[in-house]
Amino acid sequence: MTHTAPGKTGILGKKIGMTRFFKPDGTNIPVTVIMAGPCVVTQVKTVASDGYSAVQLAFDDMKARTSTQAMIGHDAKAGSTPKRQHRELRLASDAEAEAFTVGQEVKIDTLAALKFVDIIGTSKGKGFAGVMKRYRFKGQIATHGVERKHRSPGSIGSHGTDRGHGAKIKKGKRMAGRMGDEQVTIRSLDVVKIDVENNILLVKGAVPGASNGILFIKTPGRLYKRKVRIQASA
Repeated sequence: MTHTAPGKTGILGKKIGMTRFFKPDGTNIPVTVIMAGPCVVTQVKTVASDGYSAVQLAFDDMKARTSTQAMIGHDAKAGSTPKRQHRELRLASDAEAEAFTVGQEVKIDTLAALKFVDIIGTSKGKGFAGVMKRYRFKGQIATHGVERKHRSPGSIGSHGTDRGHGAKIKKGKRMAGRMGDEQVTIRSLDVVKIDVENNILLVKGAVPGASNGILFIKTPGRLYKRKVRIQASA
């Protein structure tokens, strides 16, 4: 059974890489190192003005000549230099949104009360891939007369009527195609350590994307009972 985590906060960050973290008892765990923030609030949205409640965060400085006039002006309204990344954090009510002000700096300490986080990123692009790599198909036997077909998917459609869908490939059929380079959400990752001074976040395990990839770290949307108890004790 899952539960919705109370409150909501979030921050943009950049994946630095992976390493090991040693616990006091000498055991070690794999962790991902993330540079989280600081971000600037560039827009506050309410139901009255935009139809929903949200706050827009901007992250990662860029040169003005590589931005657009529209985005330079948008960031300037918040008293900020041009930013490369902008992301909205949807909130439950206008009261939560109005707790933020345009131009406010959001730092990593906004995550200090969290034991678990959801992380959204873009997975590594693998290019065009076959079904064995893309969907882990078993493939065909590689002997007994099979010639150059041992990595093929096999049958992809029926020859008969099949309830009116004969000789057609149904939607959603798993076939070869482009793999990766898509948005992926990893839920309820353990927060191992937060270094407020250096804006560094360590989370247990892997996160989507390559080094220097942009990540969105936010309050977990759902937590299992065991993790709810751990979060409540924080």
